[in-house]
Amino acid sequence: MKTSWVKSSLAASISALLSTSALAQSNSNHVEADVEKITVHGLHRAYQGAFEYKEVPAAAQDIDLGLIGDAGAINLNDALDLSASVARQNNFGGLWNSFAIRGFSGDENLPSGFLVNGFNAGRGFGGPRDLAGIDHVEVLKGPKAALFGRGEPGGAVNLVTKRPQFLSGGEVKATYGSWEQVRLEADVQTVLGSKEDVGLRLVGFYEDAESFRDTVETEKVGFYPSLSWEFSEDTRMTYELEYTEQKIPFDRGVIAIDGKLGIQPIETFVGDPSGDRINTDVVGHQLEISHKLNDDWNLLLGAGLRDTTFEGNALETNFEGRQTVFIDPDQTLLSRFKRYRDFETDYLVLRGELAGEFETGSISHRIIIGGDYDKFENDQVILRYRPAYFSSDTDISDLDLSQYLVIDILNPDYSPVADVELSDNLDRLETQEAWGFYIQDQIDITDKLQVRFGGRVDKFEQQIDNRLNDPVTTTSQDDTRFSPQLGAVYLLDDSLSFYATYGEGFRQLTGSDYAGNPFEPNQSESVEVGVKADLTSMFDNLRGDVTLSAFNIEQSNILVFDSSEEASDGFFLTPAGKARSRGVELDINAEFKNGVSLWMSYAYIDAESTNHAEDANFVAAIEAGDPLINVPENQLSIQLSKSLSISDMPVRLGSGLLYVDERLGQTGTDFYLPSYTTVRAFAQIEPAENLLVRAEVDNVFDKEHYTNSFAEVWVEPGAPRRFRISAAYRF
Repeated sequence: MKTSWVKSSLAASISALLSTSALAQSNSNHVEADVEKITVHGLHRAYQGAFEYKEVPAAAQDIDLGLIGDAGAINLNDALDLSASVARQNNFGGLWNSFAIRGFSGDENLPSGFLVNGFNAGRGFGGPRDLAGIDHVEVLKGPKAALFGRGEPGGAVNLVTKRPQFLSGGEVKATYGSWEQVRLEADVQTVLGSKEDVGLRLVGFYEDAESFRDTVETEKVGFYPSLSWEFSEDTRMTYELEYTEQKIPFDRGVIAIDGKLGIQPIETFVGDPSGDRINTDVVGHQLEISHKLNDDWNLLLGAGLRDTTFEGNALETNFEGRQTVFIDPDQTLLSRFKRYRDFETDYLVLRGELAGEFETGSISHRIIIGGDYDKFENDQVILRYRPAYFSSDTDISDLDLSQYLVIDILNPDYSPVADVELSDNLDRLETQEAWGFYIQDQIDITDKLQVRFGGRVDKFEQQIDNRLNDPVTTTSQDDTRFSPQLGAVYLLDDSLSFYATYGEGFRQLTGSDYAGNPFEPNQSESVEVGVKADLTSMFDNLRGDVTLSAFNIEQSNILVFDSSEEASDGFFLTPAGKARSRGVELDINAEFKNGVSLWMSYAYIDAESTNHAEDANFVAAIEAGDPLINVPENQLSIQLSKSLSISDMPVRLGSGLLYVDERLGQTGTDFYLPSYTTVRAFAQIEPAENLLVRAEVDNVFDKEHYTNSFAEVWVEPGAPRRFRISAAYRF
């Protein structure tokens, strides 16, 4: 186990930062911290270059700190609800963030799909991502494999962290909400050194909260210090530490009895409150060096190391046969099984990138050239107890129900369950290693026409050590992939641009087939066209942008059940599934001079399987044309706010709306989650200088709803009406 190394690494990092703080110079003139994100167009960023939004042949959304605050978002799921292109997926009992972009999600058994400052740092079992240390969230739509490498065909989520801004000031905030939620946050920064060339920022939070779910309680703490050192006008180094501990209940949600929701109260927890607690830890480091070579060229060097641990027991809902609901006139009993997990991951990322511009005759080029290295180690141990299987004609009265760990879902008794013996279920170490080289050239053919050529070569190796076997068996594979990207942008004028793009991508899969061989990667092809309007250039009293896009994505090598004769002696998977997603999106982000801000995101997505296969979880028949799970056809998110002054007191009012269409709730079935609409509202005042008081209500009309599902027996209910009040002081 690596726990001791993790703790010592954290201690050393904190000690170094505290030692540095002794260099601080006295500064009596505190500058008020700017808590609103300032978007700087044309700034060079890793993997993305220096382009204005209208020059990029792809759609994207920037959910900045102000919008996050208006929406009352604390965790990543709440922030992503602002993008209609993002749909919530099965989150493994609330233990991580899981989502689909444009219909496609990542590995259902491994958190994936998001980046941190451009680093492929989203894999790992660190629990749901808190937003305390996040400056803004970028939803980068479309194929990104040509630059980022492995990833999802629908896009990626990039979390941009809070870094030093070379000022002194900060904010402390306290929040109290429904179900005994207590939350404390701090964001403090200062300037150090005799030349004031070192910026230090310390961000941290603590939260303890119960839930609308009976007996469910979470506790989490996070600390995110960062240090930036300007060696010169041209060179800056930034170091960031990520440390988070969470105690999270394993909560599979509610049961749809005979496909009907609403019979079991959404408050009823069907786990074990005395033992279903998962402990997660994250220790992450990022180091980035930016050097301006001259007016035209910039060099970026970066390194990231992220370690996560995930450990605990859970009583989980069973499925058919040994996994059923027993119903009689007096009770409704749910059978369960017990599982213990001990997961650890190590994720190392190195990268180097050169970006600049040059001319060949009358044609100008903006080019990005880079390389990176990834090494991901996933160490998993699972122990499990499952009740014996019984046929449909079994007389239930002949069974010892205590061995089925039953609970009455209408009248639960949380007394200790029978002591059962856990047996080995999984003991595996998987190592994925990849080297990538990429290049992108955006060429100004004319003053109006730009074309983009990009490509990336990835060489990856995968090794799986199955420690359940004696002796240990090892399987491996290696492969080389090329991911191209082509795009074009036509600038009609300063305010309007049209674009088109084509890209291919891949994603490594975890696990192995019946012969113990690692799976071939997912493969995808994507086409996107769209138009972008710069509202700032079009109107005098308005700033912002509008994007209208249409896309078509095809994915192959999706994991499904292996029904071949060679695999008939067990339950094995094979990468033989295919799917397609196509749709239209409209995104509006506008700020009026009268203090009104509008955010609107709408998506129509038609995501479906395109071949016949059998489901990887329940061996249910999947037919071509069946919808993909948890992907609504229509989704709409609106956030409206207004800044004003009442009796010289600054006031901000706002409201938001989220509409989610009905969605398939279990693959290969006709079980659907109903559509829902929720409304939120907030009011914020500044009764004294630098003191902000805020009240907010989520789900104003107390709408019962269900956010995602894995099966009829694993449905996650959304929270009922919730109140929060907070006070923040800026200095």
